[in-house]
Amino acid sequence: MLWVKSLHIVFVASWFAGLFYLPRLFVNLAQVPPESVAERARLLLMARKLFRFTTLLAVPAVALGAWLWLGYGIGRGPGNGWMHAKLAVVVLVIGYHHGCGVLLRKFVAGDNLRGHVWYRWFNEIPVLLLLAAVILVVVKPF
Repeated sequence: MLWVKSLHIVFVASWFAGLFYLPRLFVNLAQVPPESVAERARLLLMARKLFRFTTLLAVPAVALGAWLWLGYGIGRGPGNGWMHAKLAVVVLVIGYHHGCGVLLRKFVAGDNLRGHVWYRWFNEIPVLLLLAAVILVVVKPF
């Protein structure tokens, strides 16, 4: 079980690293002037590659977490309300990840309507989600 837990932590940390950086690329993309075609193309290439890699990291993170929960029974049974809350956070993280993909497609299509300040705030969401997940897992307040 400790191997599965260790790998889960590594993949979650790696997944979040991508979720921390991808919106920073969106901030830069939102600031690129229309005449800077090469800079925009370079940032889009970076964002597409990062999104693909981050998606590949998310799959084992979720699968290993499911293994810990369903296979080893971590968080199952009475007195484990923290796990239900953590699963809600995981659903929100997956939704955020999907939202990043939607925003990336808008940048690729040239349909972005948001400014760099909005993306700076959007970039803070995964920090709050990670904080919530860690507190739920470590403190187990429910």
